[in-house]
Amino acid sequence: MSLISEYLRLVKDAISSLPEDAIRDVVDTLKKAHEEGRQVFLLGNGGSSANSTHIAEDLQKGVKEHTGKRFKVVSLAESTPLITAWANDAGYERVFVEQVESLVEPGDVVIGISGSGNSPNVLRAIEKANEMGAITIGWSGMGGGKLAQVAQKSIVVQSDNMQRIEDVHLILGHLIYTCLINPDA
Repeated sequence: MSLISEYLRLVKDAISSLPEDAIRDVVDTLKKAHEEGRQVFLLGNGGSSANSTHIAEDLQKGVKEHTGKRFKVVSLAESTPLITAWANDAGYERVFVEQVESLVEPGDVVIGISGSGNSPNVLRAIEKANEMGAITIGWSGMGGGKLAQVAQKSIVVQSDNMQRIEDVHLILGHLIYTCLINPDA
């Protein structure tokens, strides 16, 4: 089997193992947030940062284009000046928790994305969001890490390979978006 075939097979296996009931729960949570005019915040590091920004764009712009109703969705990983200011003054482990403290209201949704499930800054943000009365969702891989325990809702990609985990997280974002814009989903 070629490296290409093997990689694609492993991504397909990871996709196939996603828990449909947990995905449905996240879709329902986001539908309710949209209906109630709640805010949704996504966050992550590295590839998960890129995914959080991509998914936020799809949800904010795409859902409004298809439903006619605005969806308040923001990635907390977008502002390099803000992240580096917090990192410099409070430490990198606080770059998201400081934003959560400033922006999140009870009933908002916070989605933390961490391939390992053990990113300290993601964990701190999710813990703070829990304390503040937000609904927290964790997307991880590698067995879920601490994020699967800290977040109220969790989706764990069954893989120990960061690239495949990040691939599946983006597919998960597109799947959820597709469900949100289809009333029959």
